[in-house]
Amino acid sequence: MNETHVIMDEAAIRRALTRIAHEILEKNKGIEGCVLVGIKTRGVPLAKRIAKRIFEIEGTPVACGEIDISSYRDDRDSREPNINCQELFGDADVSIENKKVILFDDVLYTGRTIRAAMDALMDCGRPQMIQLAVLADRGHRELPIRADYVGKNVPTSRTEEIEVFLSEIDGAEEVRIGSRREVLA
Repeated sequence: MNETHVIMDEAAIRRALTRIAHEILEKNKGIEGCVLVGIKTRGVPLAKRIAKRIFEIEGTPVACGEIDISSYRDDRDSREPNINCQELFGDADVSIENKKVILFDDVLYTGRTIRAAMDALMDCGRPQMIQLAVLADRGHRELPIRADYVGKNVPTSRTEEIEVFLSEIDGAEEVRIGSRREVLA
């Protein structure tokens, strides 16, 4: 019986997100014209944490929104896109039109979730570009999608699973790897 292992603890997650914040600022030469969008569920707190770190570093707030891509997934029977673009940034009057959108998710695996998120974003406007930030990249891509910002690359087998726990949602702060049965049980 395989065990689950913690591959990132709270300190490692904090360091990875701080590094990603700096990489975003460097690559985009600041934060002007950028908006952050977290994919529900765990991409949302990651985007909010990065927005907070960027504000601490630059002293400039950055728009931060969330997107639910469940109706865009290709593994669902119903494929009727239904996104309310006005809800993307809550009450804030923010548009992604001609902006640099930085999309956040917890784990990058096949790329299908990211493709669905990009489809949803494109239904809300035409961004100048879309960049991708993930906490963990486990490989096994089925689509030609690559993360621009990665907290940790974690080579896995298809029988393994990575699970992210964030304090805002799970009350814990760590990233674990284990066999599918153990992680999901």
